[in-house]
Amino acid sequence: MNSDPYPPYPQQPHQQYATYPWLPPVPADPPQHRTPRHPALGHHSDLRILRSAYRWQRRTATLTALGYFVLFLILSATAPSFMTSTVTDGLPTGLLLALVQLPVTWLAIALYEHTARRYVDPLADRIRKQAAVDARREGAANR
Repeated sequence: MNSDPYPPYPQQPHQQYATYPWLPPVPADPPQHRTPRHPALGHHSDLRILRSAYRWQRRTATLTALGYFVLFLILSATAPSFMTSTVTDGLPTGLLLALVQLPVTWLAIALYEHTARRYVDPLADRIRKQAAVDARREGAANR
């Protein structure tokens, strides 16, 4: 007599009964798929280029704005005599550097928009058009 309380899992796919009812049935034949003419969009080289362009864009804009602010904080903490020295009559260097933070932030925003218009948006438009063409081909092939 078998001491194992559970019957073995069927190894042959031609068996019609389910040994374990909670497991999905074993398919008789694997589904046949047509191989696509074009590689899937997730593996497309343009998508990798778009991701790297967007990554460069984010890093550049973020490091521009935050880098200046961190520089301001470091100067405030480590060089108080420099920050309290006056640039002109009554205008300390620290206040001038704090006021320059706003144009630096605008510069980061302008840089972000410029790189978006010049590099990222054309890539995204090209991928969007290719996806539409692929979807139309897929729809025509499934009819």
